[in-house]
Amino acid sequence: MIVITGATGNVGRALAAQLTAVEAPVRALTRDPLRARLPTGAEAARFDPAAEPADLAPLFDGASALFLHAAAVGEHGDAVLAAAREGGVRHVVMLSSGIIAKGADETNPIYVMHADLEERVRRSGLAPTFLRPNAFATNSFQWAEQIRAGDTVRGPFAGALTAPIHEADIAAVAARALLDDGHRGLAHRLTGPAAVSTEEQIHAIGQALGRDLQFVEVPPEDVTADMFPHVPAGMLPAILAAFAATVGVAPEITSTVETVTGTPARTFTEWAGDHADDFRA
Repeated sequence: MIVITGATGNVGRALAAQLTAVEAPVRALTRDPLRARLPTGAEAARFDPAAEPADLAPLFDGASALFLHAAAVGEHGDAVLAAAREGGVRHVVMLSSGIIAKGADETNPIYVMHADLEERVRRSGLAPTFLRPNAFATNSFQWAEQIRAGDTVRGPFAGALTAPIHEADIAAVAARALLDDGHRGLAHRLTGPAAVSTEEQIHAIGQALGRDLQFVEVPPEDVTADMFPHVPAGMLPAILAAFAATVGVAPEITSTVETVTGTPARTFTEWAGDHADDFRA
């Protein structure tokens, strides 16, 4: 049995679908199983990371592996890991962040959150595999409301370069790490296959929609929270600083997705096509 935290998130849902497609037993943890809309074959279980240890323990009965999402467990990582270990889990695949790298700003709140949980995993006594993706293609959902409203998107840093990764590719690497031997103790850095600017991402989404979208650059000091609705307010300054550092700078690009899965990473254009309906009114 493989237990998935964050099972209704973009990566967790894709992972559940990929594992059930190969008939791997999956227990998907979610706050509201009745509304989870999980893939057929996945067992849904109610999950409150702040629950008492005795209430967490049954979630891991019969489990051998855990997919751990930092945002899903929050500050309760130790309790969840202890319950997992007691239930029989021996291997944890953690969705971490590409910000965990040599020379990173260790005061950045995104770094702090992921580095702290990585350390808790190491101390748990469970075998770890860390997935460290850089830019998520799903970050582009921040523009969805503007795109539904019209053909102009306002935001900062038109020339910011990233290599956005499709959530299905992160899930595919996670699935292989959970199902195959040889990934324990490793940290996989994950990216998409090519550099794409902010403006190019907007145009790719427009192409998928059959519309001519235009990007209007906004100075960073004029950025408002509604332009980054997926980012907690306290993290917005760090996000803006990170984007500023990518303007005109070639991003890290890895071949890890293809190496681990045998299939090249999907392009941002493919991601936009897969998610065109998410940007329609």
